Amino acid sequence: METESEPYVRLATLHQLHQVMADMNTARSLADTLQTVADGVVNGLGYELACVNLVRPDGDLVVAAFAGNSAAEALITGRVGSRDSWDRRLAMGEAWGELRFIPYTEGWILDEDDVPQWFTDGPPPRFDDEWHPSDRLFAPMYATGAAGGELLGVISVDRPRNGRRPGAWGREALQMYAFQAAIAISNARLRANMQRALVRLEREQQALRASEESFRQAFEYAPSGMAVAEMGGDQHGRILRTNDALCRLLGRPASAMRRYSFSDLVHPEDIGTLLRTSAEGGRAELRLARRDNTYVWVSLRNSVVADAADGPRFLLTHVEDIEERKRRELQLAHRASHDSLTGLPNSAELRARLSARLCRRPRETGRPSAVDSLDAAYGDLGGQGGRLAAPPDGPGFDYAAPLPVPSQSGLYDGFDGFDRHVHLIAPEGAEGAAGEPAGPDDGTKGLAVLFCDLDGFKSINDRFGHNAGDAVLIEVARRLTSGVRDGDTVARLGGDEFVVLADGLGRADAEDLAVRLRNAIIPPIRVDGRAVRVGASFGIGWAHCGMTAEEVLRSADQRMYVEKRSRAKQHRRAG
Repeated sequence: METESEPYVRLATLHQLHQVMADMNTARSLADTLQTVADGVVNGLGYELACVNLVRPDGDLVVAAFAGNSAAEALITGRVGSRDSWDRRLAMGEAWGELRFIPYTEGWILDEDDVPQWFTDGPPPRFDDEWHPSDRLFAPMYATGAAGGELLGVISVDRPRNGRRPGAWGREALQMYAFQAAIAISNARLRANMQRALVRLEREQQALRASEESFRQAFEYAPSGMAVAEMGGDQHGRILRTNDALCRLLGRPASAMRRYSFSDLVHPEDIGTLLRTSAEGGRAELRLARRDNTYVWVSLRNSVVADAADGPRFLLTHVEDIEERKRRELQLAHRASHDSLTGLPNSAELRARLSARLCRRPRETGRPSAVDSLDAAYGDLGGQGGRLAAPPDGPGFDYAAPLPVPSQSGLYDGFDGFDRHVHLIAPEGAEGAAGEPAGPDDGTKGLAVLFCDLDGFKSINDRFGHNAGDAVLIEVARRLTSGVRDGDTVARLGGDEFVVLADGLGRADAEDLAVRLRNAIIPPIRVDGRAVRVGASFGIGWAHCGMTAEEVLRSADQRMYVEKRSRAKQHRRAG
């Protein structure tokens, strides 16, 4: 191989070198590549033993591959040498280009370090270039192919077949081989990393597909309604996908649902609740429209599904049918506020409705002026006796005026600042003491309170029993309700006492209403095949701010008794 007069030997060696380099670059794994590197030194470069030491992540070098001697391979493969020991070896000896040769005369100082080795002792060489068993030759492999790059490993060789130290051609061949081996090892590592990345990606994709399938099944087969809606942009809230449960709940096919947003389906009174829920996520109870134009109560819970990079992506909406619960809640609320026999508002509900219209602001005496009427309707904006206050130096409002604060009684003690409460006033001349004649009707409209007490009801209860009395009360409630406007209130105080709240009436209007209602009650009532009759006495009171609900009801009650006593007893039942 080293004979200069035999160039054909070098050509054959180049052919072998080319073949082993090709084998290095076609190995399937990093382990195969390392073993191919060791085998190539033995098969292509003419050495009896070769070892590949690979740098580990911690910097130490491990014997990763061995070729030429199975006993030595079993002895040192997998053993580790420290980085410090290897750095010392690569820094000493003779530099043959990138190679490092440590002759047996210097290598004795390395016998006690921790680098795995298989060297044996032997006689001194007989001529200058003879190879000694304790000679050491290392070919470092660098990531960039040059000594300045990162060290990947070291190829150790021993026992040239010709028994001589390598000459210039052999050194060049080994150095070039180490260069190509570094490239092959780097490529093998890259392929291994790519394979691991591909395996990891495939596992992640499988996990994602499994997660998506789990979500799809949970979404599609959920017993309650679910929907995916867009979030943000012009199409905010548009429904992208619905499950069968939501389609059944709303009576709409999935293809039709995709044409709507939840704002198209929500009850107009609940649109504000929906918008707050959509913007913030969370839960709300509202009504959604069915295909038959009826509404169903649902509990709507939004979850904002976000992307770490792009922010919120869409809304995942869970829709639960709470119609039955709402119906029970409304029934309970109705029972608490309505009479169980007649279905009319009860005494507590009557007082609540009446108190909601009243405030504690003292009423003014005398007929109000136009400015007073505005103040009564919109409150005291200036805080100066019901007038709009303008400072001397220019127009403006008194922004320091306090806002109304509810008192413990639930009524407003005073209305200042921007007060939207419309104060109630009574018609002029309608507020005299009980028994005093009312003055002429001045046309003022107010909230009339008609207190009704049935005449002759006790005798029906006594003669025919409580069932007959209950039937009379139910019919009287029906006739009273039929005789008032939609916005008026008919309530049962208890026993045979009823109250009617009618807003926007003058004194004459209230008197006419009392007559109509009395005439509606007078006709006979059929109970268990017999006809019974009751009469009614009405007292008209007027609610105005500065009074409490109890005072208003007491005033109407007193006027009712005055009216009852004013008629002869024998005429009361007939009205």
